[in-house]
Parts: sequence; C-alpha cells; structure tokens
Amino acid sequence: MRAVDADGSAGPRPRVEIEYCTRCRWLPRAAWLAQELLTTFEADLGAVALVPGTGGVFTVRLGGEVIWDRGEQGFPEPSAVKRALRDRIAPGRPLGHVEH
Repeated sequence: MRAVDADGSAGPRPRVEIEYCTRCRWLPRAAWLAQELLTTFEADLGAVALVPGTGGVFTVRLGGEVIWDRGEQGFPEPSAVKRALRDRIAPGRPLGHVEH
C-alpha cells in the first residue's frame, strides 16, 4: 500500500478511518483503537481519523477498503484489527505477543 517513488523514497503513508456511532457513545472505544493502531504502526501510517457516524456503525477502513465492520463481524479485538492492517501494509512483519 505504501508507494515508493522513482528515487527510492517512500510515498504517502496510508490513512485509517474508524467510523463510530455517536448516539451509541462509542467514541472512547474508537479512540482507544486509534491509539493502539498508532502505537503499533507509528512509522507505517500517515493518519488515523475518527469519523462520527450514526446507526450503530463501527467500521475500520484503510484507504477506503473496509477491514472491519461491526455489523458483520462484531466488535473487533485490537489484535484482530492489527493483524488485518499488518497483512495489508506490512506483510510478514511480526506483531509480537499479539500473534500468540
């Protein structure tokens, strides 16, 4: 997902969006997940954005691609989102204790 320019330098880093339901008061959960992702992928991500929504939404997107949807998969454990994100932006990279 990370582009490399002709001179060998890395291009723009990917953006993650976490859309959460404001009516359900899921901002703390979304903020916690954002913190987990930024801590794990601080050198790999360009941004993690919190996107207010309604209707019970809790969706994690990477560059527009849905990588987790609460409506289909339930609430994510941070380790599951980290694995899904890692598989797209840093395949093969170990995640430490999350892998066990």
